[in-house]
Amino acid sequence: MPYRYILFYKPYDVLTQFTDNSGEVKRRTLKDYIRIPDVYAVGRLDRDSEGLLLLTDDGQTQHRLSDPKFAHPRTYWVQVEGIPDAGAIARLETGVTIQDYRTRSAKVQLLPAEPLLPPREPPIRFRKSIPTAWLEMTLTEGRNRQVRRMTAAVGFPTLRLVRCAIGNLRLEGLNPGEWRELTQQDFRF
Repeated sequence: MPYRYILFYKPYDVLTQFTDNSGEVKRRTLKDYIRIPDVYAVGRLDRDSEGLLLLTDDGQTQHRLSDPKFAHPRTYWVQVEGIPDAGAIARLETGVTIQDYRTRSAKVQLLPAEPLLPPREPPIRFRKSIPTAWLEMTLTEGRNRQVRRMTAAVGFPTLRLVRCAIGNLRLEGLNPGEWRELTQQDFRF
């Protein structure tokens, strides 16, 4: 039986797991969107992050894409408070220290315009006196809340975080809560 690969646009406020055993108020999980048995998320997206998530039943691929030693690229669109200058972008590119750990180098660019994304529910907080900017950041590691901690470390807190690519797999063509199955040909790493 061939392996299955699912691309999912994880909405804001959805857990990257199929069950919620927190005992808190019921929170949305992957089960609310995907009814395919025995597929599991490759990596994580925080509850307050959005975007591309890959699910599969292929354990070898899941390991290869999750293990930091394989350093596969993940690209994010990051809305930050303030407008980062060249110095802040250079620091993000060369790596910053967060929680006694120095991040690997990253590709970072200031986007000239806001990416075409559906509005987030609930919307981010806007301050009339503080402008926002969008960065595109490509990382080859994925520590807990890393992008948020990196932008905060250089003085530009993250307001909205959307993963737009995992390797050559892109978010385009999906809306929040939608998924599509990949063919073996689509799936090349």
